[in-house]
Amino acid sequence: MLYLIGLGLNLNGISKEGLSAIDKCDKVYLEAYTVEFPYTLEQLSENLGKKIEKLDRNEVESDRLVKEAKKQNIALLVYGCPLFATTHQTILEDASKQKVKIKVIYAASVFDAIAETGLQLYKFGKVTSMPAWKKNFSPDSFLEIVKENQSIKAHSLILVDIGLGFSDALNQLKISLKNKKMNFDKIVICSNLGGENSKIIYSFLESLEKNKKISAPYCFIIPAELHFVEKEALSRFE
Repeated sequence: MLYLIGLGLNLNGISKEGLSAIDKCDKVYLEAYTVEFPYTLEQLSENLGKKIEKLDRNEVESDRLVKEAKKQNIALLVYGCPLFATTHQTILEDASKQKVKIKVIYAASVFDAIAETGLQLYKFGKVTSMPAWKKNFSPDSFLEIVKENQSIKAHSLILVDIGLGFSDALNQLKISLKNKKMNFDKIVICSNLGGENSKIIYSFLESLEKNKKISAPYCFIIPAELHFVEKEALSRFE
């Protein structure tokens, strides 16, 4: 049996169903390449009472988990929602093809938590990601998705590449906006949503440069046209 288990947004975010499944497992793995965790592997292992092995992208995207699940109970732990990444959808397909039983156990994700901003979830458009720039590679195509969303008056959630610090990400965003000749009055920063140090900021880009309290995981939201209820909600975070 293969379990895909969501961890939620903090150390205690896993469901009772998830804990029960882990107790049945012979091996417990952690997908550790799609998000920068707000806690350590040691803290998670101690909290769950199980030895946990980290897996990189190649190991998760191989058929290793499905093969092992043919003979024993295996769990793959995923931060937030277990089916957030397309990689994990592939695991479902591989398990089905190889006739391996699989159980998905859900938990809260950033998609749930951004509702705390007061922005209406049904008004969000396509989600996009900001990659970390390299020496000779500075992609800004994520803003094309933002443009598309803006054209239908939809808010844009921009996820940030693992390992990309806030000041660098903010600088990349400013340069990308300039290159694309785009401008926004204010944006929303969500940091550590669901955790003890949760923070939401609604501010001008220039003001954000002085903020040193943004910790991973964090994301940007570029709002589209705001309903008066959304405006009132966001005013709490100015």
